[in-house]
Amino acid sequence: MTPALTVIVPGFDVGPWVAEALASLQTQTFREWRAVLVDDGSTDDTAEIFAAAAAEDERFSVISHAARRGLAAARNTGLGVVDTPYLAFLDGDDRFTPTALERLVGVLDDTGSDFVAGAYVRLRADESGAYAAGAVQPWVAAATDPERRRTSLQEHPAASANIVAWSKVSRLDFWQRAGLRFPEGRLYEDQILAQRMYAAARSFDVIPDVVVEWRERADGSSITQHREALPVLRDYLDGLRGGLEILDAAGHPAAVRARIELILTLDLPPLVSIARSHPDDAYRRALGVFVRDLQGRGSDRVVTPEVSAAALW
Repeated sequence: MTPALTVIVPGFDVGPWVAEALASLQTQTFREWRAVLVDDGSTDDTAEIFAAAAAEDERFSVISHAARRGLAAARNTGLGVVDTPYLAFLDGDDRFTPTALERLVGVLDDTGSDFVAGAYVRLRADESGAYAAGAVQPWVAAATDPERRRTSLQEHPAASANIVAWSKVSRLDFWQRAGLRFPEGRLYEDQILAQRMYAAARSFDVIPDVVVEWRERADGSSITQHREALPVLRDYLDGLRGGLEILDAAGHPAAVRARIELILTLDLPPLVSIARSHPDDAYRRALGVFVRDLQGRGSDRVVTPEVSAAALW
């Protein structure tokens, strides 16, 4: 059977979780896939797990980086060998829901759109260490529910809130036509890439189905759990700012407003909370510059005192 879809699975030191990720691929109701497993210079047993999976299941192939180059570079390495009509991503510590690929590919087959995005939920550990999936968050639902086919940012600006790489299936020719690659050497690379996808698409689809369970690691090693670090904050704010600039340059003011509203509601309050007691004034200054930039872009909503105070630092 010739595969229709390539799934790129990057991983750096994901040994404790990657077997679940690969099992979630093997149990998909959609069977016409292959997977490229990219080991990004892991120091644990990730490379061995990838190699064993490839030895047991010919649908898996492995590419290894000699040293760590980052998530964006690992994804780009996988992109370099895709030759199927469709492509998708799955991080090595996350997992697909069983019908995810069937649903995503099926919609894309029907519509002819450039990509389709689904909903996702977070996996969190309980007191015993077992992971359980939470509910779909409001901003995820706003982007994906109800189902919309052959839509655009003009028709559905709230879709721009779905900025993760791994909740989508895309056409390879779309990536080639738009010249899409992940920006390397930075964190939160999904932010900019996703907005480039929305801006470049002739049409895209959204579905309310939960297609991925996204793990928040119990050991605290997820990138999103380290926003108190100044370099992480700078990459995070650069990603948010870069995404807004792409939408603005492409002439999508409604999507810009939607992103600003979500940033004010979701992203900034916890950062302001961190900044209040952060030992480095540079953290507050970086956040203040970003808030002033947001205020300069305009918003339909009054900025809360807690957030606007950041602009005074």
